Order: sequence, then C-alpha cells, then structure tokens
Amino acid sequence: MPSSRVVHVRTDDSAVVATLRQGIERIRTELEVTAEFPPEVEEAAARAAAAPRLPDLDRTELPFVTIDPASSQDLDQAVHVERDGEGGYVVHYAIADLAAFITPGDPVDLEAHRRGQTLYGADSKVPLHPTVLSEDAASLLPEQVRPALLWTIRVDDTGEGTDIDVVRARVRSTAKLSYTEAQAAIDDGTAVETLQLVKEIGEKRLARDAARGGVSLPLPEQEIDTADGEGGAWRLEFRTLLPIEDWNAQISLLTGFGAASLMVYARVGLLRTLPLPDPRDVQRLHRTARALGVDWPAEMLYPDFIRSLDPGRPDHAAVVLASARLLRGSGYVAFDGEVPAEPQHAALVSEYAHVTAPLRRLADRYAAEVCVALCAGEPVPAWVLAALPALPQEMQASGRRASSYERAVVDLVEAGLLVARVGEEFDGVVVAVEEKDERRGKVVVSAIGVEAPVDGDGPVPLGKDVRVRLEQADVETRTVRFSLV
Repeated sequence: MPSSRVVHVRTDDSAVVATLRQGIERIRTELEVTAEFPPEVEEAAARAAAAPRLPDLDRTELPFVTIDPASSQDLDQAVHVERDGEGGYVVHYAIADLAAFITPGDPVDLEAHRRGQTLYGADSKVPLHPTVLSEDAASLLPEQVRPALLWTIRVDDTGEGTDIDVVRARVRSTAKLSYTEAQAAIDDGTAVETLQLVKEIGEKRLARDAARGGVSLPLPEQEIDTADGEGGAWRLEFRTLLPIEDWNAQISLLTGFGAASLMVYARVGLLRTLPLPDPRDVQRLHRTARALGVDWPAEMLYPDFIRSLDPGRPDHAAVVLASARLLRGSGYVAFDGEVPAEPQHAALVSEYAHVTAPLRRLADRYAAEVCVALCAGEPVPAWVLAALPALPQEMQASGRRASSYERAVVDLVEAGLLVARVGEEFDGVVVAVEEKDERRGKVVVSAIGVEAPVDGDGPVPLGKDVRVRLEQADVETRTVRFSLV
C-alpha cells in the first residue's frame, strides 16, 4: 500500500520539467481550459478588488486562523472556536464573501459560470476567479481585514450542532497555518485554543459519523509535489492524511449540514447529493472481500465493514479501492418550493450542502446566499433563484472537466518521471483486476508513487504483493504500464 514518505520520485532535470509543462499545455488545449482570463474579466476583477463592499458588522476581534496546504493562497475558510458552558462549543467559521466583489451578470460572474470550479494540476492551476480576487483581495490572508460570511454554530458536548446562523461581517485571520504546522502544534502542546478545540470537536464528530453510518474511504492521496523555479524538482508521492485534516474537514462538514438543514426547512436551496449504492456493487464488494480472504460478517453493514479495514494491509487496500464503486453518482439538486424526493448524501447519511469553498467552487456562493437570506428573515435574492435551476448541470460539467484534468496531469507526470526507468523492476501490490480479463489489473508501486495498469501471462493476483517490471512510460500518450515478473 502507498506509504507516507515524502520523496518517492524526483527530477531536477530542466528538460524533463519543460517537457512536462508542455504536456500540461497540451492537456489544457485538449480540454479547452486556460488559466488566463479575458481582459474584460481581469479589468472587472481589479476594479472590484480595489473597492469591496465591506459589511458594517465588525468581528475582527475574533482571532481566526486558517489551516490549509502550505502553498495555498486561495484561502476560503478561517476558524475560531471557544468553549460554551459545560462541555459545549461555539464555532465561528468565516468564509470568503465573493458577493462583496462580484455583481450578478458582471464579467467575473459570467466567467465563473463558464468555469464552474478551480482545476488543479502539478505546479499550476486553472482558477475559478482571477487571482487578484482569489489569492489576494477576497482570500482570508493573515492580518488583512476581509469581508466574510460568518457562520456561528453552537455545538453540544457530543459534537452535535444545535444552532446555526450566518451573517456578513468583517473578519481578520491572525495566522496562516499549514497542516503540518497545525498538527505539530497540537502534538507538542503549543497549539492555540482554537486548534485544540478543532481536535476535540473533530474527534467527537468522527465518532458521530461512525454511529450514523457515514462512509469515508481511507485512501491515501497521490500528489505531485513541485519545487519553485523553472528547474525545480518534481516528485510523485503517496501520502496519508494528517489527523488535523480530518478534524478540520469536520468543521466544514458541520457547516454544510447546518446549511442544508436551513434550506430543507425553508424548501429552497442547492444540496450536494449522492444516491444509495447499487446493491449489485455491494454484492460485488462482498465477492472481492471473499476472494481476498477478508472477513466480512454477514450482519455487518458495509459502512462498518469499510471502517474496519486497515489500508496498510495489501488485501485490505484492494478492498478499499474496490469499495470506491459504492460512492458513484454524486451531484447537486436545486429546489424552490418543494424538497427533492432524494435529498440526502448517502455517504454522509444526511442532507448536505457545499457552502465553504466559494473561491474554488461556484455552487458554494449561491447556496451560502440562500442561507444568509434565510437567517436574516429576508427573501432569497432574485438573482440567486434565477441561477439555481441551471447550477446542477453547470457543476456536473465542471466536475467532469476537473476530474479529466487532474487525472491527465497525473498520468503525464507519472510517464514523464519514469521514462528513463523503463525496464527496471519494483515491488508492488495488485489492487484491482479487470472483470473481463483476469490477466489485467492495477498495481500500486509505493516506491515511485504510482498506480498503473499491470499485465500478466495468467490471472493477476488481487491483493497480493508482486514483483513488476516497468514496460512502458510514454509522455505523448500519458501511459505507464507494468508487467508481472
């Protein structure tokens, strides 16, 4: 299974890096995406950045912090937590307020609808908004007064949210923390109270999630890490999430649950949905577990079974990968006047809404605007209601584009970094086998941070440690292929 070591494959060969960047440009051409914005969009963004609509409410006395990857500049969220009575908490969650800069129908708004979301790949990204907004004026950067949507959520001693409100306010972050810095401070006891309480709430909410039957796959992330500079080193790595990332995500989920409850009660809004898994996929997962010798008691529901898996074991890793089929079909549903027939997110076992990443995801701006109006007792703005019906399709299209972009860039970098290693042998783990041809499957090679196709003369052994040879690494076709030794 992939390890959490930092460096697996590295190159500081400027020619290789140049080839990879050229490949990324080809991918953008293929998908018809560009990081550059039309002049009129940049000009409108610059004007808006210079004259934001700041709210009257001042909450800059709250010592917010942001917790993100170290290199991030598009900071959507800042958090502050304090204790409330005997065992309870008050969570203040500040979310970047794009409405302070964007006017419905203006060039920035129209371009955001065309893009849908930020696309990420290697050392470059295709942003949803011009960086003068997303990485500067609208970003919750430290020691800067920013317009924000300030969510206030009361949480009881079990981690359950009991009350929620959102208003516009001016806020100021006091620190920009990376995940590594935040985790280190928690571990060595030097963390500020907010970080300590994020940990407390996060652990309680993870326990609630398990009791509720929520599903979270323990898959490590495959990353492309790049150093600064044209000749900087590029590397592939697999990494497991730090605990702070899970705890921090629980604050975002808490907000999304609360936002959804507001919208469902008022029967207007935009929900993030996921259908129940196809029973055939659950049966297929049972067969996979049985084939690998992984015990799945008949009385155990699949969420509990997935939580019981140890991704550090090769056989369990293969089951985890196979279980991803159960989480297919996510989307959005807009409604006004009647709650959708299937409003839930099956993996979360609840209604849920995206409201915490408006710098990077179009839907969040609209869902949050609905909640601001509902909490103020005001009608939902007409421009929001007019946009709701088309948003699910817009987000579905941008989601497909984002997935294609990310996968293509990873495939390119894998091929580019391994092209000089064709013929070498490595240890790996078979994590998938094709149903129609058991001689083909997928292998994870931790030492070089790669998951790629593998072929054998006979059936490839699912969930087993294997020795493989790198047979192909083609930059033009973005293809990496192994064979069993």
